[in-house]
Amino acid sequence: MSAHLANAMDSPTAPPQKPEVIIIGRPNVGKSTLFNRLVGKKLALVDDQPGVTRDRRMGDAEIAGMSFTVVDTAGWEDEDAETLPGRMRAQTEVSIEGADAAMFVIDARAGLTPLDEEIARWLRSEEIPVVLVANKAEGKAGESGVLESYSLGLGDPVALSAEHGEGVADLFGALWPIIGAKSEAAEAAAEFAASEDEEKPLGPLKLAIVGRPNAGKSTLINRLLGEDRLLTGPEAGITRDSIAVDWKWTDPRTGDVRDIHLVDTAGMRKKRNVTEKLEKLSVADARRAIDFAEVVVLLLDATQGLEHQDLKIADMVLQEGRALMVAINKWDVAEDASKLFNGVRAALDDGLAQVRGLPLFAVSAKTGKGLDAMLGAAFEIRESWSKRVPTAALNRWFDDALEANPPPAPGGRRVKLRYITQAGTRPPRFVIFGTRLESLPKSYERYLVNGIRSKLGFEAVPVRVVLKSPKNPYNANKGGGGNYSGGSERG
Repeated sequence: MSAHLANAMDSPTAPPQKPEVIIIGRPNVGKSTLFNRLVGKKLALVDDQPGVTRDRRMGDAEIAGMSFTVVDTAGWEDEDAETLPGRMRAQTEVSIEGADAAMFVIDARAGLTPLDEEIARWLRSEEIPVVLVANKAEGKAGESGVLESYSLGLGDPVALSAEHGEGVADLFGALWPIIGAKSEAAEAAAEFAASEDEEKPLGPLKLAIVGRPNAGKSTLINRLLGEDRLLTGPEAGITRDSIAVDWKWTDPRTGDVRDIHLVDTAGMRKKRNVTEKLEKLSVADARRAIDFAEVVVLLLDATQGLEHQDLKIADMVLQEGRALMVAINKWDVAEDASKLFNGVRAALDDGLAQVRGLPLFAVSAKTGKGLDAMLGAAFEIRESWSKRVPTAALNRWFDDALEANPPPAPGGRRVKLRYITQAGTRPPRFVIFGTRLESLPKSYERYLVNGIRSKLGFEAVPVRVVLKSPKNPYNANKGGGGNYSGGSERG
């Protein structure tokens, strides 16, 4: 733990706040568009008419895991202090007090104006780090404006297009030396505070049991509940609706009482065998149960082993981003049990290579064998499925992974991988930013995915990794949207 963070945690004062970055520039250079881009929402009004923004607007921004507060300001105008534009300018001047950095935005297509030069002189006189942003720099039309901006004496400009999301990775590179440490300290303090919170329950475990007809799903749930809650029998397809039961399970290892929302589903046969309307509705209901589950148990029949339909069901669960476990039921009547278990293990690793090492259990709904171990593992896998890795730790792993196995250089031009951030949880989602990512071999993508799973504690859950490059303004298929386009997703 850094001394900066340790002092912040020991101090009785408020924890470190996120750094604040103010956007400054004359009217209609794209300040509000940049603001919206950074916060990921259209919070600020945008129009071709200058002077739309009149009051300061604040929002939570993030670039590649670096969080900060961004402030949109009114356009700087050279008017009398008593006029409306003059009062708006005074608001902007006041806004830099306490800010950690300023982004001075110019219009690269329009080139420098006397007002740009006046703002630059004022900023040079203030004690605030400035990042010069040459907006609207997409294509050749903005090149001259970018070059011209060097004359402002504010360092190298960041050429970007706030409208199309180009150059945001370069903006990260310019801001990180200024606010990166403070952003990390604020994030770490927030994570520390969350870990200190005594009660942060995830709520009842939403557990769905799925499988082919007659695998013993309803019998297994009755065994767990200790009562004949669900109708069972030798006939396949008795269960039609997805049946949900709220239940309390006592963990025999700790004695803790855990809440479980247990869902039994209809058996899922091969699609070509599902012809009756009622069975189609039942299967659709089972799919919806998977959508709302956190952990899904795929139940196999020990007398039939693993079949292709089981792998299709498992793949569907993983595509939905649910945490998956596999249980071989009817273990009490299994023949050559050791060979069966090893065969299923090998077939799962081969057929579901994206999640090698799925939890596999031998259970018996008739005798209760293995059920407590299965439920205990279900809670553990949900913890992994819900986990977030701190940005600093994530990028330390990323740097080590790149150093141990550098990206290849197809055609003699090396693929550049710059940053990684965790975009979400449940399932874990990661975004890797870089250039020339379209040339990155799938084998290297798998290397990164496998590293995330093995080194960061996501062994048994689906992981989503998205590769994102700056947009190519000459791409005929270009369009608006997020900060980056292109890339691929693996999980």
